[in-house]
Amino acid sequence: MYLLAFAGACVLVAMVPGVSTAIILRQTVRAGRGSGLAATLGNETGILLWGLAAAFGLSALLVASQVAYDIMRVAGAVVLVVMGAQALWHARKGAPEPEGEVVPGWRGPYLAGVGTCLANPKAAVFAMSFLPQFVPPGQNVPVTLVTLALVWVAVDLLWYGLLIWAVAKAKAWLGRPAVKRRLEQISGVVLIGLGVRLAVESR
Repeated sequence: MYLLAFAGACVLVAMVPGVSTAIILRQTVRAGRGSGLAATLGNETGILLWGLAAAFGLSALLVASQVAYDIMRVAGAVVLVVMGAQALWHARKGAPEPEGEVVPGWRGPYLAGVGTCLANPKAAVFAMSFLPQFVPPGQNVPVTLVTLALVWVAVDLLWYGLLIWAVAKAKAWLGRPAVKRRLEQISGVVLIGLGVRLAVESR
C-alpha cells in the first residue's frame, strides 16, 4: 500500500514543470525522440544516485554542509545559465542546424540530463525529505529507500516517456523553423531564469 501511495506522490511531483522537463523537451524538439529519451535516462540516473545517497545517508552530508551545498548550488546555476545561453544563441542564428549536428548521438543529451540533476542540491534535499516519509515503521530503512528510489525512477520514465511521445507526434509543427526558434528562445529564457533562481535562493 505504501508503494502505491508513493507512486501517486511521484506522479504529482513529475507533473510539476522544472529543470528536468525543460531540458528533456528541448532535447526532444531539437534532435528527436532518441535525444529526449537519452536526456530522460540521464536525469533518472541522477535521481537514482540521489535516492541511493539518501538511502545510505550520504545526502545528509550535503544537507549538513553549507559550503558543499553552496558550491553545488552555484555549479548547478552555472550549468543552467550556460545551457540557456546556448539555446538563445541557437535561436538567434536563425536557420536550424542539421539534425545530425545538434547532438552527437545519445552521449550529449544523456550527460546534460545527469549533469543538471547531480548539480542541483535541491534534488538531494528533496530526496532526503521526500523518500523517508514513505518508509513504514519496522521496515529495513536502506532497503526500503532503495526500493522507493527505483519506483520514483520508474514513474519518472513513464511520465517523461509520455511527454516525449506527445512532442514527437507534433514534430511536423514543432519542427518548423519559426516554431523551433521560438521554442529555443523560450527554453533559453526558462533555463536562465531557473539558473538565476537557484543561484540567489537559500536552502
